[in-house]
Amino acid sequence: MAVNSPKPIAADLKPVAGVDIGYAEAGIKKPNRKDVLVLQVAPGATVAGVFTLNRFCAAPVQVAKAHLAAAQAGGKPVRALMVNTGNANAGTGEAGLAAANASCAALAGLLGCEAQQILPFSTGVILEQLPVDKIVAGLPQAVASLKADNWYNAAEAIMTTDTQPKAASRSVNVAGHAVTLTGISKGAGMIKPNMATMLGFLAFDAKVAQPVLDVLVKQVADLSFNCITIDGDTSTNDSFMLIATGAGTLEVNSVDSPEYAALAAAVTDLALFLAQAIVRDGEGATKFITVTVEDGKDVAECRKIAYSIGHSPLVKTAFFASDPNLGRILAAIGYAGVDDLDVSKLNLYLDDVWVAKDGGRNPDYKEEDGQRVMSQSEITVRVKLARGAAAATVYTCDLSHDYVTINADYRS
Repeated sequence: MAVNSPKPIAADLKPVAGVDIGYAEAGIKKPNRKDVLVLQVAPGATVAGVFTLNRFCAAPVQVAKAHLAAAQAGGKPVRALMVNTGNANAGTGEAGLAAANASCAALAGLLGCEAQQILPFSTGVILEQLPVDKIVAGLPQAVASLKADNWYNAAEAIMTTDTQPKAASRSVNVAGHAVTLTGISKGAGMIKPNMATMLGFLAFDAKVAQPVLDVLVKQVADLSFNCITIDGDTSTNDSFMLIATGAGTLEVNSVDSPEYAALAAAVTDLALFLAQAIVRDGEGATKFITVTVEDGKDVAECRKIAYSIGHSPLVKTAFFASDPNLGRILAAIGYAGVDDLDVSKLNLYLDDVWVAKDGGRNPDYKEEDGQRVMSQSEITVRVKLARGAAAATVYTCDLSHDYVTINADYRS
């Protein structure tokens, strides 16, 4: 079960004017499960996204990037996003690209638009051909079920090893304009910064110029989905999409405007919640861990150290065991790759417990205090570098026996 993360309540998920959602049970991997999702967007919507940096990026990622680039370059606008679970369509060569394009064409035929106006997304097992016939057969059911109040079903339709759906809504006021935001995400393993097997879709009803939305999606991803790690594996299919439907009264045409700043804060807040929900539902996770590195020269070195701690199997297994073997954290800091780090000035805290002082064990540190913190389900690791004013935070979880079990049995 997810760490301190109750399941979303369907009635709490707010419809976003300009987005209709439908799903189908196409039997892609297993029968009787939601596994095809369609998000149809209003003609005036703008769409932006960021994608995995894995060089083995999946066929749907390649197609979605190409279709999105065409729309952003002045082509016909995006009309729908299509997602399937149960098969990643990655490592599938030309046949995989043909399958992704065929599914786009099938949905376009049902919606009365062009295939290039569809963005495809897939998640699931890598190196297996996409059962495109099943997807095409399921699309009429998905289109027939299109409605605005379908976000909970959407969250369920994109799950793989997730133990629960991940979804949330926000209502904010920006310069006197009401804005509704709703988003979903999926992911539990193969999660590492630079987009992780994660998918995220977030819609809001403001009107945002395409160049502004392109900036916003990168800014938001950098502060949310690129700040999480479960197992250090960057997937082939990761994507995070923003949809600005334009159905509300707020218009944002400049990144320098106060309206942009307020909207960006709201979108980031929701995206961070969805990103943290992925970590809380990490495969086999029993603890949610915040790693903050402060007083660095720049954000890059703070993140490098935070990721080094968050990725370390030795650190993560110590957290699982509630074992205050905190020298493992110092070791991870030391090999993070900050070559001129003066460890004699470093201080380490575990929640309110001062563990390491000026590079060595704090004389006042007591192991029972470390044990107390390590036994909690939520823990904060704080590192102070004494090198400047920069800081960075990443979110991770422990590494348990169940992580191995889940991934050993994943394809069965």
